[in-house]
Amino acid sequence: MVAMPTVWAQTLLIKADALVDVEQGRLVESPQVLLEGNQIIAVGRDIKVPPGAKELNLEGHTLLPGLFDMHVHITGDSNKFGYRRLTVTVPGAAITGVANAKKTLDAGFTSIRNLGAPGFADVALKEAINAGEVPGPRLFVSGPALGITGGHCDNNFLPYEYQVKSEGVADGPWKLREKVRRNLKYGADLIKFCATGGVMSKGTKVGAQQFAQEEMNAIVAEAKLAGVTVAAHAHGTDGIKAAIRAGVDTIEHASFLDDEAIALAKEYGTTLSMDIYNTEHILSEGKKAGMLEENLAKERSVGGRQRESFRRAVEAGVNVVFGSDAAIYPHGQNGRQFSRMVKFGMSEMQALQAATIKAATVLKQQQQLGSIEVGKLADIIAVKGNPLEDISLMERVSVVIKDGQIHKAPD
Repeated sequence: MVAMPTVWAQTLLIKADALVDVEQGRLVESPQVLLEGNQIIAVGRDIKVPPGAKELNLEGHTLLPGLFDMHVHITGDSNKFGYRRLTVTVPGAAITGVANAKKTLDAGFTSIRNLGAPGFADVALKEAINAGEVPGPRLFVSGPALGITGGHCDNNFLPYEYQVKSEGVADGPWKLREKVRRNLKYGADLIKFCATGGVMSKGTKVGAQQFAQEEMNAIVAEAKLAGVTVAAHAHGTDGIKAAIRAGVDTIEHASFLDDEAIALAKEYGTTLSMDIYNTEHILSEGKKAGMLEENLAKERSVGGRQRESFRRAVEAGVNVVFGSDAAIYPHGQNGRQFSRMVKFGMSEMQALQAATIKAATVLKQQQQLGSIEVGKLADIIAVKGNPLEDISLMERVSVVIKDGQIHKAPD
């Protein structure tokens, strides 16, 4: 396998052993897919091919739509936690993001939702990718995450004398509305706020609610005026329920679900994005990356409970999408979560749908992304073998086509 230079395919016929139809939940044998520019113009068998078309014959491979990761920190370094984070500058984060974007695209993730970045570095990276200046997935970005003073999305590592506060911090409904407006002004596509404490922050209780109900209501109401979606970081039960009642589109982590929280998610149509792989990386590698003992202890209390909550949510029929929290563990390894989603309650097809058509729908992109269908953008990947028989194949993506351009293919 080699990473290839980006090649523009005017007309390209793709042949493979199989195709995963995520809309219908079935495997299609011996498919052909015809691309013209950046669009899919035909899907079927024995397609009439225009003269001069190129052919990509992927014998032994299965085609899938380009993948979505709905919870990524693309400018984050998986080796910098705890006090090491104080060494990170905004320009440094942006450069890190460039490297991470290519790794993520090479792993088959052609679209990602970035939930929190300093100084709008994720906006700059999105614009550079869109302009063709650097390779990377299609980005949907939040800019700086919103949080309370001293909360999970604040900087709590330095003492009072430094008077340090993260740029997304505000208290009170009107100040939070202003933060929403500021993020949108500088290029955010969506809003992310921290509804509870978290694992990686200093001095927060992972399950404790942050923001009053009135504050969450204000954030969501302001975002909805602008027509953008809202993601809420929420581990604890009370914070999950408050965020759902406020009308958020997605709950991130959703570690401590109870029956009422699950029922509310179904009632409100709230989607869950649950990072159930990274607990293994945190507990095995976190100390070497600078994570404090406080962070590791919180993860020990959360990981098992989150996986049980994932199982219960899937069984109850709550909408769950793929979200890895990459940056907690190395970018490019996003696909490792698929096997855990299957281990803890999903079928292989459900896991693939969570990373394709379901994710696209949450982002309101289902008309152009999320499945291999005529009229949609040509975001297509391939793995060698059948991922419905061995989901771990999703960790070894052979072919990546984004927007009709071949970014990675066999020799």
